[in-house]
Amino acid sequence: MNKVSNIFKILVGVIGAILFLRIFYTGDDVIESEAALQDSILAPLLYVAYGILALVIIFTLGFSIKELFSGNVVKTLISLGVFIAIIAVSYGIASGTETVLRDGEMLSASGSRWVGAGLNAFYILAILAIAAMLASSVKKLIIR
Repeated sequence: MNKVSNIFKILVGVIGAILFLRIFYTGDDVIESEAALQDSILAPLLYVAYGILALVIIFTLGFSIKELFSGNVVKTLISLGVFIAIIAVSYGIASGTETVLRDGEMLSASGSRWVGAGLNAFYILAILAIAAMLASSVKKLIIR
């Protein structure tokens, strides 16, 4: 399997290098001025990038799910439940008001509430992480 993945990596690297050199030798000015060249020169490199991104997402999710069920499932589900509860509490305490953005667009009340919920969740998780580090340090000091 390792040999196949190495061959795949080399193949993708060579294809990416060829496509990059095509862009490099065509030049910025020519690509910006001609829309047909943008499709024929830039699109293949973007498709390679999208393909690699899709593979990375698939493998990351696959290995994450595999490791999730190979370890202590109960502990993992409790942690996931606590995280979902933190998100729910964060959403509950967030307020949402329509906001005018810098570019003149409007951010909906729902969007504003989700932004607030994300910030609240970040603050709660940061406080919990700091508390866990402090508790661990105090525990180590007491045990010595």
